[in-house]
Amino acid sequence: MTDQTSDASIPSPPLADRLKAQAPYWTVPGLAVLGLVLIADASTWGTLTLAGLAMGMLIFIMASGLTLVFGLMDVLNFGHGAFISIGAFVGATVLLALTGWTGADSLALNLGAVLLAIVAAMLATGGLGWFFERVIIKPVYGAHLKQILVTMGGLIVAEELIHLFWGPNQIPLPRPEMLKGSWVAGGVIVEKYRVLAVVLGAAIFIGLRWSLVHTRLGLLIRAGVENGEMVEALGYRVRRLFVLVFVAGSALAGLGGVMWGLYDEIITAQMGLNILVLVFIVVIIGGLGSVEGCFIGALLVGLMANYTGFLAPKVALGSNILLMVVILMWRPRGLLPAGKG
Repeated sequence: MTDQTSDASIPSPPLADRLKAQAPYWTVPGLAVLGLVLIADASTWGTLTLAGLAMGMLIFIMASGLTLVFGLMDVLNFGHGAFISIGAFVGATVLLALTGWTGADSLALNLGAVLLAIVAAMLATGGLGWFFERVIIKPVYGAHLKQILVTMGGLIVAEELIHLFWGPNQIPLPRPEMLKGSWVAGGVIVEKYRVLAVVLGAAIFIGLRWSLVHTRLGLLIRAGVENGEMVEALGYRVRRLFVLVFVAGSALAGLGGVMWGLYDEIITAQMGLNILVLVFIVVIIGGLGSVEGCFIGALLVGLMANYTGFLAPKVALGSNILLMVVILMWRPRGLLPAGKG
């Protein structure tokens, strides 16, 4: 009885505070509704919305690793783009070697080829991430300016290595046979590959979210984001967590590189640098160190890019910069900064 009375005496947060806390979760539906009003055609809006969600999922895959690395390690890693590019080229090498699988009228063989390409890319970029952290990042912990300089240098070196091993020319990367084409439902065009992108992105988000919330390792990582010194004092080696998170983030970038290469159906050594702009916008919008915020930010960026590309193509390139400015004016720390989402 005493416990019940004690619980009942705890006042609930004011309605205004609860609405403010929930507001970031309504930004994606809000943008979608605004898009419907402006486009004024349900089938066109549906096609653009599904395309935007798929694009957002792919960006989330690449951005999730970066937001964890910054949140836990306080590292501004501009070399993240190198892992995207190298992952794409490693994956392309596997896919082009498995033309018998990718050209077959078999969804199982097609998905098997994509899976092997993803595994190869993640192993390669995860190993590269370990080397990158040990050799390049470790000496500059706590020095943001030096981090920017050395990681940008690492990105440039990686691009030159791609030229050395794969040549300077862009490489066509056709999608597997059963992932080409689209379905039409009620006037809405649904590309088969984008369905795969949405499913994979959602699975990675759920997996990351579950790992961070429901596992011992996730608890340590979140505690390290909040107070690394306390975690060290409890006897856990935060440095090892740093390395593990960096390797995982690099592997996710490689996975995203493969998926983005198949999305564009062409890969170049500079693709990582080009995508890095969108990745950083997503990380900043979402709130540094927040997986949930990163997910919401990626969906907002994908939808914004598709809606403005249709409504006002001339301003499409700068639309996501405008989106970032508006969100930061509203919530200066991002939608769901670490520890709040």
